[in-house]
Amino acid sequence: MANLPLKQKAIRGGLWVFVARVVGRGFSFLRLIILARLLAPEDFGLMGIALLSLATLETFSETGFQQALIQKKQKIEGYLNVTWTFQILRGIILFSLLFLIAPYAANFFGTALAVPLIRLIGVSLLLNGFVNVGVVYFRKDLEFNKQFFYELGTTLIDFVVAVTVAFILRSAWALAFGFVAGILMRLIMSYLLHPWRPKFDFNLEKMKELFGFGRWVLGSSVLIFLTLQGDDIFVGRFLGVAALGFYQLAYKISNLPATEISEVVARVTFPTYSKIQDDLGRLRKVYSQVFRGVIFISIFVAGLIFVFATPFTKIFLGEKWLPMVPAMRILVLAGLLRSIAATTGSIFYAVGQPEIETRWQLVHLLVLVLSIYPLAIRWGISGVASAILISTFVSTTGFVFEAARITRFPFFKKTEKE
Repeated sequence: MANLPLKQKAIRGGLWVFVARVVGRGFSFLRLIILARLLAPEDFGLMGIALLSLATLETFSETGFQQALIQKKQKIEGYLNVTWTFQILRGIILFSLLFLIAPYAANFFGTALAVPLIRLIGVSLLLNGFVNVGVVYFRKDLEFNKQFFYELGTTLIDFVVAVTVAFILRSAWALAFGFVAGILMRLIMSYLLHPWRPKFDFNLEKMKELFGFGRWVLGSSVLIFLTLQGDDIFVGRFLGVAALGFYQLAYKISNLPATEISEVVARVTFPTYSKIQDDLGRLRKVYSQVFRGVIFISIFVAGLIFVFATPFTKIFLGEKWLPMVPAMRILVLAGLLRSIAATTGSIFYAVGQPEIETRWQLVHLLVLVLSIYPLAIRWGISGVASAILISTFVSTTGFVFEAARITRFPFFKKTEKE
């Protein structure tokens, strides 16, 4: 595959990512249906609290080293050991912090039941730290066939463990054990699938160089976390654990098109755009094709979810989940916008301007902060969903405008020589 033209590599890579997402989401969807039948909304809420605690620490310590390695045009072998060393230290520190603050995090949400769950999933921080950094080549070189098998093991183990434990315990522990087992399998697969064997390297100069790019990734990651997880924190704190369970499941289902399309687009376009970052005409043409394709697919999938939200919930999840349907329909519109916004981030990173995403994520956050409380007080989780829709519309408009400015992309007519 190394000798294939870039376009052919990108197309083939995109197909592998698509297959990976279809298979992965298939198992995740089946897992979701089974667990929704076996567990209560409160169980999903408890796991949501644990994952929010984990995500908070991970996000506020994001290095951006992986993105920096993918964006670099020169060889990156000299930076791999430094990245691996730093991610191990980060994992140890974050695990220790999460273990210590677990009671305070659970107290913030008003339930001590979350403490052991938080500490258990914290083990994933240690496991992720030791993952073979060589797997970055799967994305950098568009070798998504290897990425497929790397992720498949994680998905399968999570599915088997979570469903098995759910039948036995009928509690949130099933979600937690499945999550940690999946991360353990990811660690194992990283060494089975890539020959690189990392060693400790404390080269501070190289760490500083990588963080020069990564600091903007950190800024964007923090803002994305606050905009994507801030609503969960708000719901769990002010509306309760059960409401959080309803809201998170509504968000997960309604945002399937955004999540899947975003993942496929970002994984393929970032390394592709990075390789053609100096050819504006080629960059514009590829972005044009991606933009139009994403809009077409997103509208179709989002429309199906919007129309069939109620019968889907009744048939697959059970009537106990029907209170989430109004919020689900609002969130699917926000998901449609998010999938459109997903076409832009890779452009910003590829041309070395990640600060653009950071600025518009800040705007997104400000709009969300101003709107979420009054709307939630009036309409509950549907009000929270409305705040997400409004803030997403504002930021997506900004993202698309900036991407069009960089690529000189005309929206409503074909680009030259397309």
